Amino acid sequence: MDMDIKLSAKTILDKDFKTGIRGYSQDEVDQFLDIIIQDYESFEKVLAKKQEEIELLKNELKTAQSQTTTSSSEVRRQVPSPAYANNTNFDILKRIANLEKHVFGDKLYD
Repeated sequence: MDMDIKLSAKTILDKDFKTGIRGYSQDEVDQFLDIIIQDYESFEKVLAKKQEEIELLKNELKTAQSQTTTSSSEVRRQVPSPAYANNTNFDILKRIANLEKHVFGDKLYD
């Protein structure tokens, strides 16, 4: 998921515009760019936090999958019942749904 972002907050801050005879108001442009810079900084923070959350959830999923694999192998040896396989699938689907809900929030159900 590599995004092709061409601008950063610093690039916007350092950008100089040439002025012409009937150019834009320098103060108005600067104020607008300040808002854009603040938005970019906010987006960068949110994006970094979401990436951390994704990595955490991936690790939790790996741990849960390895625990499920281990415990389901032990239970299959003890109780070879097809009903148990359905419970395991249900539990896995429930965990996936909870992970999706955590990652995507309310957007998933809109």
